[in-house]
Amino acid sequence: MPARSRNTSTETSINPFHLLKVRRVLFFLGPKMPGLTIGDTIPNLEVKTTHGKFKIHDLVGDGWAIIFSHPGDFTPVCTTELAKMAQYLEEFEKRGVKLLGLSCDDLQSHTEWIKDIEAFTGSGCKVRYPIVADPNREIIKQLNMVDPDEKDSNGNPLPSRALHIVGPDKKVVKLSFLYPASTGRNMDEVLRAVESLLKAAKHKVATPCNWKPGDPVVISPGVSNEKAKEMFPHGFETVNLPSKKDYLRFTSV
Repeated sequence: MPARSRNTSTETSINPFHLLKVRRVLFFLGPKMPGLTIGDTIPNLEVKTTHGKFKIHDLVGDGWAIIFSHPGDFTPVCTTELAKMAQYLEEFEKRGVKLLGLSCDDLQSHTEWIKDIEAFTGSGCKVRYPIVADPNREIIKQLNMVDPDEKDSNGNPLPSRALHIVGPDKKVVKLSFLYPASTGRNMDEVLRAVESLLKAAKHKVATPCNWKPGDPVVISPGVSNEKAKEMFPHGFETVNLPSKKDYLRFTSV
């Protein structure tokens, strides 16, 4: 195993012009844009759903949750997405993950549309997760789920195909997907992402490109080789790279 390389640094003088350029970049970037993103705490909003009224934090509880929006009821792509979510619900429940759908349609529309969704599954699968009714667009704005390009017949904004995975630690957003109206989400990828997040939460590991459950994972860079030996007594493999830096370490958990 190659020895761990030590980082070295040399003192350099600071060019005031470089600082000026940094300030100018920060000025043009401006303050943080409004809208929920990774690392933010999910607002504890009261929502009206097909399963009654409740607050989002009560749904999440001490577990995990997926909050996903769709542009509209009685539309083709959305019907396929929510049907697939219904079929995958048991897989999410096995992993302690709850589902919450959301659109700007009212409850009556949701209730009628669910009949179509369940018929489309063709397997007797029921839509057992709640769907939020947000006709006033209050919820989608606070959850950063507004599509800037899509509007309804009255010119009102529609939800994007957004999806937030929320963790148990103070309901912090762990991962977000944002798809346009024309592109349906891949629920296999959503489930894979959940598996990755659960794995990372339990062990100090990360999942590499194209990782699938059962594949080797990589050890987080912040874990020293000595600590890694304690954490992974079955061992790990370090890739021999031209840089001679031993940061790419694979193991199984």
